Amino acid sequence: MPSAADPRLSFNRAADIYDEIRPGYPAALFDDLFNRLPPRPHILEVGPGTGQATRDLLRRGALVHAIDIGPGMAAKLRANLPSADLQVTVADFERVAVPDRSLDAVFSATAYHWVTPAAQLDRPAAILKRGGMLAIVDLNQVDSPDDDGFFQAVQPIYERYGQGHKGPPAPKRGSVDPEIHQSLSRDRRFVEVEVRGYDWNQTYTASAYRKLMLSYSGTQMMEPAERNGLLDDIEAFIRERFNGQIVRPLVVTLTTGRLA
Repeated sequence: MPSAADPRLSFNRAADIYDEIRPGYPAALFDDLFNRLPPRPHILEVGPGTGQATRDLLRRGALVHAIDIGPGMAAKLRANLPSADLQVTVADFERVAVPDRSLDAVFSATAYHWVTPAAQLDRPAAILKRGGMLAIVDLNQVDSPDDDGFFQAVQPIYERYGQGHKGPPAPKRGSVDPEIHQSLSRDRRFVEVEVRGYDWNQTYTASAYRKLMLSYSGTQMMEPAERNGLLDDIEAFIRERFNGQIVRPLVVTLTTGRLA
């Protein structure tokens, strides 16, 4: 069982905020996905959150088994989407019992980075039917003038609280290449590997951006005084420097591959 310090469990403390503020995904993404699946597909969803993508899977006729490690998030999901076509299990995807060769698709939206790299491909290779699909959705922040310079200007505030951007810079809108694409392309167990992208900018008021930040595990894991200081400073910065509203430039990617 995961320990209380596991960052994956931090979402339980913010299930209501997560449900309110996290965005859904483009309808075109689900159109493209379901065009490649059989009717009434059996889908295992990894890390469903409170149903941001699950509702679209159900609307298109899928039978969904949603696996979430957080009991608070799972409870919110059940309350949001009461359906005979939805089974919700509180478990770790890497350890939960799932019959081999039983699924048409393994799907995850903005959660698959929590799965260890080996299990990201080994588990689907075991539980998918032959020809079944691994489908991973990533929400990618991009370097774009659409944000009016906000994300560069705000970095000193993040850094003041030890939360500055780490890793490579954000890609340009036309050059997003999710990590799962690279590993999936190298794995001979999977074929027909493709990436599709969808522009998906999100606009936030100062108070809404504060809530968005509260929905992140990194913010939830901060000490309360530090967390409140960071949120207060960024909310005030948006109000004073950006007229109370900012744009987060995003590209949603759908990476798919079939089990050979």
